[in-house]
Amino acid sequence: MSKKSRSKIWFLVHSWLALPIWFFVLIVCVTGTLAVLSQEIVWLANPPMRASQPSDDAPLLSYQQVIEAINKAEPQTVVQSISRPDESHFALDVEVSYPDGRSVVIYVNPYSGVIQGVAPEFNFRAFTRALHGWWLVPFTNGYSWGWYLVSFLGLPLLASLVTGLVVYKRFWKGFFRPTLRIRHGARIFWGDFHRLSGIWSIWFIAVISITGTWFLIQALLFDNHISISTEKIIPAMSREAVPLSPDGSPAPRIDLDRAIAIASQKISGLEASFVSLPGNAYSHLDVGGRGWYPLMFQTATINPYNGEIAATRLISDRSTLEFVTESMRPLHTGDFGGLWIKLIWAFFGLLLSMMVLSGLLIWTKRTALATANAFKRSNKKPRGTAAQPATNNEPSEVNL
Repeated sequence: MSKKSRSKIWFLVHSWLALPIWFFVLIVCVTGTLAVLSQEIVWLANPPMRASQPSDDAPLLSYQQVIEAINKAEPQTVVQSISRPDESHFALDVEVSYPDGRSVVIYVNPYSGVIQGVAPEFNFRAFTRALHGWWLVPFTNGYSWGWYLVSFLGLPLLASLVTGLVVYKRFWKGFFRPTLRIRHGARIFWGDFHRLSGIWSIWFIAVISITGTWFLIQALLFDNHISISTEKIIPAMSREAVPLSPDGSPAPRIDLDRAIAIASQKISGLEASFVSLPGNAYSHLDVGGRGWYPLMFQTATINPYNGEIAATRLISDRSTLEFVTESMRPLHTGDFGGLWIKLIWAFFGLLLSMMVLSGLLIWTKRTALATANAFKRSNKKPRGTAAQPATNNEPSEVNL
């Protein structure tokens, strides 16, 4: 076998060894697409999670009304937090604790306050996000190697975007003259599909690759104990700061709706989407939600006895680096603008998955044909060589 033939064989072996990597990328893309709509999928499969509006003019209960409804139904229940999903057809997620020490999340109807069921500890949403995000590898001491493995794909994905734009000359013409030939065979179709979907997904691939790369940086910073946070630690209230009732117990806390009103006055445009109640007599009350910038939450920490604001965490309080980095996760998951944003992210996630699949099909067929041709050439018998004419230095062979 010649040196050139051996090089081709090694190249083919190298190409086939890349097959598992292609499948890994494909699975990550597919699971990421499912993760975007995983909450809606669970909503379809789990009736207690649903909350249809009983009538067109039926109002949502306030947070204080929700707590009162829960305490009326289960007086021994202690509410720890309430989270209101972006879509009104979802039940409220309320974290509660019971006298026996159990802490669970229950589904509460936002219109009637009825407890509709208990949320499972691990459902399809958690499964798809764990499978996509860190390949179900457990976190033991810092970030798992599965997290590093998945987030590292952001680098080759970004590189493939750049090289694809370089290779595809005048790619912008695809926006005005899209080409998708469906009657010229599978090879032509998948090639056109790969290029066309790549053109229309430029922005999405850029977002996913950049945010995915940031997840890799985030893990490296955390595991090396490097923090970029400027958030201040709020100390617990002192014993003297806690007002007492005549019987010596802590004084009653302020109405939860009043606390939300105080937070809304302090934070302009705040739409409270979660509240975290004090865990003990010395803890504060937290109210948070989105404002003018949908990718980031703002919070207010409030004294639960007199309504004084102990601290706030506003968008303007973030450093430039924090502003960028805290925007990465919602940009990656599409979880910041309701169902329509999720559908857009899911559509382009499916398109990206099909791009990987089409590239896999093209690459596999090309590699398989090259392998078959290499074996055909190696199995051919060597042909005989014709007699060379004599030269001045080499006398010709004659019959004597």
